[in-house]
Amino acid sequence: MKCLRDLSLSALSAGFVTVLVGFASSAVIVFQAAHALGASQAQLASWLWALGLGMGGTCIVLSLRYRMPISTAWSTAGAAMLITSVSGLSMNEAIGAFLVSACLIIVSGFSGWFERAIQRIPLALAAGMMSGVLLRFGLNAFVAMQTEFALSFGMFVVYLLGRRWWPRYAVILALLAGLLTAAGRGMLHLQAITVQLGMPVFTMPAFSWAALIGVALPLFVVTMASQNVPGIGVLRAAGYRPPVSKLIGWLGVVNLLLAPFGAYALNLSTITAAIVTGPEAHPDPDKRYMAGVAAGVFYTLMGLFGATVAATLLALPKELVWAIAGFALLGTIGNGLLTALNHERHREAALVTFLVTASGITLLGVGSAFWGLLGGVLVLLLLHGGR
Repeated sequence: MKCLRDLSLSALSAGFVTVLVGFASSAVIVFQAAHALGASQAQLASWLWALGLGMGGTCIVLSLRYRMPISTAWSTAGAAMLITSVSGLSMNEAIGAFLVSACLIIVSGFSGWFERAIQRIPLALAAGMMSGVLLRFGLNAFVAMQTEFALSFGMFVVYLLGRRWWPRYAVILALLAGLLTAAGRGMLHLQAITVQLGMPVFTMPAFSWAALIGVALPLFVVTMASQNVPGIGVLRAAGYRPPVSKLIGWLGVVNLLLAPFGAYALNLSTITAAIVTGPEAHPDPDKRYMAGVAAGVFYTLMGLFGATVAATLLALPKELVWAIAGFALLGTIGNGLLTALNHERHREAALVTFLVTASGITLLGVGSAFWGLLGGVLVLLLLHGGR
C-alpha cells in the first residue's frame, strides 16, 4: 500500500521518459550488433524480449528492495563493441561469451572488490563524470532546433511554462506538446505498426578462445568501466548510497539467466538513471524509487511487445527524442555541475573529469566516462597526493 501512496504522475512520467530515451537513443546500435552476428528476425525479437524483461525485472525488484530509484539498461558501449568484434564468430560462440562476461560481473559484484574501488572516488569526480555524460543530451535539445525549430522550440516553451506553474509535470507536458505538433505536421509514421508479441529463442552456447578473448573480456571491461562506474556515480551524485556489491552481483545473475536468449549485457544505467533520480521524478528523494518501478514496468512491456515498441519509437522524429531527453535532464546536469565544482580542493579534478567525459573520446574500446574519471584521479594525485 505504501508503494501506491508514493506513486505519482511525475514518477510515471519519469519512468516513461526513461524508457523512451533509453530505447530510442541506442536501439539502433543493439540492432546492428545482432545483425553483425547474423541474427534472424526471430532472434532479434528474442534479444529485445530478454533485454526488456531483464531491465524491467531488475528495475522493479531492486527499486522496491532498496527503496531508491534503480534504473538498469543494456550496455550501449558493449553493443558498439560487439559490432566491430564478432567478425568470424557464430551466434553460439557469442552467446557463450555473454555467459562468461555475466559470470565475471557476478564475481566482481559479490566479491566486493568493485564496491571497494568505487568508494574511493570523491563525490565531486562522480558528479563531474555524470554531467559530462549527460552534456551532449542537453546540447542536442537545442541542436534539434536547427532542423525542427517549431517542434523543438515549442516543446521548450511548454517545458518552461510547466516549470513555472506545474514543475512536476513539465517534462510530460513538453512530450505531449511535441507529439501533438509532430502529429499535426504529419511527422509520425505509425501506419505500418502492428501489434506483435516477442517470443524467446534459445541459442545453445559454444565456447572458444577467440570468443573469450575477443568478446567476453572486452564486453566485461566496457560494461563495468563505461556503464557501471558512471551508473554508481549518478546514484551517489543524487544523494543515494546504493549497496554496490549486491546491485552488480544480482545484475550479473539476471544477465546469466537471460544470456542464452540474447541479453548480452545488463548494467546500471547512466543517462536514464539521471532522469529517475532527479527532482522531476518527485520532490521527495525518498519517493523517487517509484520512478524506477515505473521504468521497470515500461521496460517489461517493451520486452513483451518488442517488435511493436521498436517500430513505434523509431517512428518518432529524432528531434522530438533529442528535445525531451535534454529537457528531462536539465535539472540533473545543473545539480551535477554544482556538486562537481562546489568543493574547491576537488574543483580542478572535477572539471577535468567533466571535460574529458564530455569530449566523447574512446580509447582501447573503453568510453570517455572511464577516461574522464581516470583523468580526474590523476589530477588529484598530482595536485594533492600525499596531503
